[in-house]
Amino acid sequence: MHYRSREVEQVRPDIAHDCDVLVIGGGIVGLSTAYAITRAAPGTRVTVLEKEPGPARHQTGRNSGVIHSGIYYRPGSLKARYAVRGAAEMVKFCAEYGIAHAVTGKLIVATGREELPRLHALVQRGRENGIPVRELGAAQIAEYEPEVRGLAAIHVGTTGICDFTGVARQLARASGAEIRYGARVVQVDRRPERGVAVRTARGDVVRGRVLVNCAGLYCDEVARLTGDEPDVRIVPFRGEYYELARPELVRGLVYPVPDPAFPFLGVHLTRGIAGDVHIGPNAVPALAREGYGWGTVRPRELAGTLTWPGSWRIARRHWRYGAGELRRSVSRKAFAEAVRRLLPAVGEEDLVPTAAGVRAQAVLRDGTLVDDFLIREGARAVHVLNAPSPAATASLPIGREVARRALSVLASA
Repeated sequence: MHYRSREVEQVRPDIAHDCDVLVIGGGIVGLSTAYAITRAAPGTRVTVLEKEPGPARHQTGRNSGVIHSGIYYRPGSLKARYAVRGAAEMVKFCAEYGIAHAVTGKLIVATGREELPRLHALVQRGRENGIPVRELGAAQIAEYEPEVRGLAAIHVGTTGICDFTGVARQLARASGAEIRYGARVVQVDRRPERGVAVRTARGDVVRGRVLVNCAGLYCDEVARLTGDEPDVRIVPFRGEYYELARPELVRGLVYPVPDPAFPFLGVHLTRGIAGDVHIGPNAVPALAREGYGWGTVRPRELAGTLTWPGSWRIARRHWRYGAGELRRSVSRKAFAEAVRRLLPAVGEEDLVPTAAGVRAQAVLRDGTLVDDFLIREGARAVHVLNAPSPAATASLPIGREVARRALSVLASA
């Protein structure tokens, strides 16, 4: 990162800091970081600033609720290591605090012959990542999902589901941190020799020794407010979901074989904790960072996406894939056709629109989608710059890693 000075409100040496570590963002990663800091260094004063009136209002609370096994991710990557470790820890955390969860397992199903080599590659990747998998023939799929059809599949036993919003609330309670809701950060003044001062939209000023940026959809903007150039841009992708009107058609979790060129897993079927079945998400460009529908347009944010060179390079490189996603976004018929590849009994009338989510995807200037979790440090700051799925699954290990870095910066301050 490149440091540049920014005058906002001076961190005055004669004024005491309000906290030792100031965390921006009250999603599951920010709250896990606060929890990890107070566990690792009792007595450390932590303040969390969250712009919404409560925790987990965006990526954390709008995903499919799946505890991912880690089978998809490159061996040795942060995603692979933290997802495998995090899945086991998340189940244990939920059990300890009485948070709704279940270890259900899931099927990854190949519906075309061209997908069979990719399915076999997933088996190998799963084994490299230490994940138990069972290979299934077409007839064996019905043992798990009688209504699902495919040429072959693999069963991943460590996948589960949980209430991630409930996890975030418990992390907030157990962290002992001061959590301020309705505190949108608008200005940051960082002085490497003194600390950071943050001004919120309400006019409050909070001073800390170290800043931790877990702002999700706005993490790149917060990095720039701090004076660090992240060299990535968050490009928001909306994931649209339907609820299945006949949930009895699906017993558990059913996924297609993903395209390795993209970080998206494709439209899948997820039976949730409450017994409802969600279908989705697709992946279409959002017209705002919190653009949960086509009607939400924020010109400044859209301009930021359109002026980033990487956005146009993605569009040129993957326009065919994007066209298919857009078609499924505007046509329920097209969405149903995609679902019927896995679940032939589904009709358009079975798809009931439900809440969408937005993925905060970091994109490099050359159009590369950042594939792994990305954590960078600046003077008196730690920035989490890419933490989309499986970040909720991996939130406990991610929180420990960010906490380790923050405490290291604090010790050297």
